[in-house]
Amino acid sequence: MTTVDRILPTEEAQELLGLATELADGELAPRVAEFESRGEFPRELLRTLGRSGLLGLPYPESAGGAEQPYEVYLQVLEVLASRWLAVAEAVSVHTLACFPVAAYGSDKLRGMLPELIGGELLGAYCLSEPQGGSDAAALATRAVRDGEEYVVSGTKAWITHAGVADFYNIFCRTGGPGPGGISCLLADAATPGIVPQAREKTMGLRSSPVAQIAFDDARVPADRLVGPEGVGFRIAMQALDSGRLGIAACAVGLAQAALDYATGYARERNQFGRPIIAFQGLGFLLADMATQVAAARALTLAAARLRDAGRPYSVEAAKAKVFATDTAMKVTTDAVQVLGGSGYVADHPVERYMREAKVLQIVEGTNQIQRLVISRSLSRD
Repeated sequence: MTTVDRILPTEEAQELLGLATELADGELAPRVAEFESRGEFPRELLRTLGRSGLLGLPYPESAGGAEQPYEVYLQVLEVLASRWLAVAEAVSVHTLACFPVAAYGSDKLRGMLPELIGGELLGAYCLSEPQGGSDAAALATRAVRDGEEYVVSGTKAWITHAGVADFYNIFCRTGGPGPGGISCLLADAATPGIVPQAREKTMGLRSSPVAQIAFDDARVPADRLVGPEGVGFRIAMQALDSGRLGIAACAVGLAQAALDYATGYARERNQFGRPIIAFQGLGFLLADMATQVAAARALTLAAARLRDAGRPYSVEAAKAKVFATDTAMKVTTDAVQVLGGSGYVADHPVERYMREAKVLQIVEGTNQIQRLVISRSLSRD
């Protein structure tokens, strides 16, 4: 594994990164191939990360978090992703799922944060629907107030942690059409009427369960409304700004893993009497890969610093997400090329890296949507 030169703001942050590296090397790396081949979700490993304090890094200590800057949290995600992308994605999704309550929840709901963040519970984020992925404002899942409960009906799609999560953020329509009619509910996964469907058969991240969730008149207590009615779309978009940085960090970690493996292979593989890394055509390919990974990391951390400073960062998050995930796709594809025929077989992890990279260009807003966000920002004064 290549040593990445990191500048961390505090000694505590350095220790956290060291802990993440130790767990990634000792607990994640030895198990990833087995769990991916079986398509088994590593729930106990997520509990281990939670008990180690790595599931609540950006949240306040008073809420059970570590109160770390996003700049630190993203570097921890990168380390985890470089050993096992599905685990890093799970941490990112869980962090995303805790945001609505942390930012908009009532005092009663925020009182639940230590339990939500601590690691014993795992969260999921229910926004996309079968007929509306990128057009989130057109969602159709409905919640109707009935006394002290909301009755939720509809279907959500592409839900990471479907069937294994302990709580769900449900974005649903409580009012009229458009963004202003959307609200957010926090529901226990065991709520009658919340029915995860069969898992999707995915190209990569096979240890990460993804499925539709049907809401069959599920009754959610009215005091589980996050914020007032009608602010759900705002909550969703703000959460996704942070989530895009998480996915960008995951992409950087995956690309770094592919670069490291391809470089190690090229140093050891001999052809025509010398290591293949000595041939300019392949050496330059690796040089470009290394440059792209470094640029993606820099762009991602620059956006994180804006967030930490309380400055607008939505557009920079979109830039980081689109560049880092496109980089991961290219670098993992090039890593397969470096290995030649060996890169196409499961004996080496680069074929898995390539399959996994594709989804990063899709989740938390497709890269086409990110480009739309960026281009619209350019059109404004």
